[in-house]
Amino acid sequence: MASVVVAVAAEEVGLLESRSSPPETGVIPDVEIVPMPMEHRPATTAAEEDEPKAAGQPKQRLASLDVFRGLTVALMILVDDAGGAFPSINHAPWTGVTLADFVMPFFLFGVGVSVALVFKKVPNKTAATKKVVARTIKLFLLGLVLQGGYFHGRNHLTYGVDIDRIRWLGVLQRIAIGYFLAGMTEIWLVNDATVDSPLTFVKRYYSEWVVAILLSSVYMGLLYGLYVPNWKFEVPQSSSTNQNYSIQSGTVSCEIRGSLGPPCNAVGLVDRFFLGEKHLYQRPVYRRTKECSANSPDYGPLPPNAPSWCLAPFDPEGLMSSLSAAVTCFFGLHFGHVIANFKGHMKRLLFWSITSLLLLLVGYILKILGLPLSKPLYTLSYLCVSTGISGVVLIVIYYIVDVKQLKKPTILLQWMGMNALIVYALAACELFPAVIQGFYWHSPENNLVNLSESWLQAVAHSKKWGTLAFVLLEIMFWCLVAGFLHRKGIYIKL
Repeated sequence: MASVVVAVAAEEVGLLESRSSPPETGVIPDVEIVPMPMEHRPATTAAEEDEPKAAGQPKQRLASLDVFRGLTVALMILVDDAGGAFPSINHAPWTGVTLADFVMPFFLFGVGVSVALVFKKVPNKTAATKKVVARTIKLFLLGLVLQGGYFHGRNHLTYGVDIDRIRWLGVLQRIAIGYFLAGMTEIWLVNDATVDSPLTFVKRYYSEWVVAILLSSVYMGLLYGLYVPNWKFEVPQSSSTNQNYSIQSGTVSCEIRGSLGPPCNAVGLVDRFFLGEKHLYQRPVYRRTKECSANSPDYGPLPPNAPSWCLAPFDPEGLMSSLSAAVTCFFGLHFGHVIANFKGHMKRLLFWSITSLLLLLVGYILKILGLPLSKPLYTLSYLCVSTGISGVVLIVIYYIVDVKQLKKPTILLQWMGMNALIVYALAACELFPAVIQGFYWHSPENNLVNLSESWLQAVAHSKKWGTLAFVLLEIMFWCLVAGFLHRKGIYIKL
């Protein structure tokens, strides 16, 4: 995973944000707020937490959504930092799915669930729209700063980016797009019909499904309909200590329509046309395919007679694939609508189970019919399967945490989910380890981060298992940091 991200809050965009702001005029505040430490709250059941509160009375969080959010952040750290040691959990080189390929859909799915709860009622649509637009812009700009290339991450005591080669899109930017579309449809397209049956439920939200189908149709039409001509690219090569580039160029032969392979797909064509080839991700996942890596499925040297496109850029969070990715938010909206309109646990679990199973079934049928599971392209088969798994995971967590009230085993993940933004910025974007590595003894390699990992590798007598132990301790550390912030009432928000 490209040292990313993720994650904005229930009120913000569902995953990265974790605290709600005070009620604003005309805008419903986040329905998942806990202003008091857990040990000082009166005991309530999950069903009671869903009931409307009296004016001025604090509203409770949906604990399972916090745990789901925290689990997603933990998975992101795991696959980012341990994926090199365990390629099997790293992103699939082009088609197929691994553990890493579920992180992005989990984030988008959680965004949709939270948006549905935040905008359950919208007395002032104009004010709510301004709120969504403002947060979309802030999230997009944060992603540009964190993922545009300015911060070079761990093992690089440098910073700065050539504006001519800044990466415009990334995971946070994709979440911003999904949040904007989900928020706008939730504010403007949902009617005021009272939900008292499955039929009225459909009538209330059918307009959002029309938008989701439209987005999917546009994506599929472009994917199979756009003609991809031959194209050229440049590969900048710079030293680790400066930004002086030498340029290596290449040409990719295409002249084809409907290709789903790495070099000649319509997704890359759209990004190169609108964003520019220089502003795309320069280390795409297909460099780990057998055609491009002697160490496949890991990164490695180019094999003999490797095709020229192995060095070409490709953005896994590009414009066109974000259309398909945004549909994941709409499925999250559906799950959130079930919470908002059906109070019984069993009803919720039934609706969610049906939806998740149908998504998995449709996804695998599409795969059988020839549409591969591809996270870089965000194909509809991948969308359905990954969203179905997202639903299944939320169902399991909801049953354990909110139905059975077994919250202690998941408290660490709940803390992380309640303060996911700070964990994302400091851990997933590697700001914290980069700062720690800035203090070293004689040589930059002799820093606390590297020495700790090396010591664990020596104790385990294994480089990869020592790395895994280091990453698990890293996750535990950030869970405890988030827990400390929670106990102090400190929440980071945009």
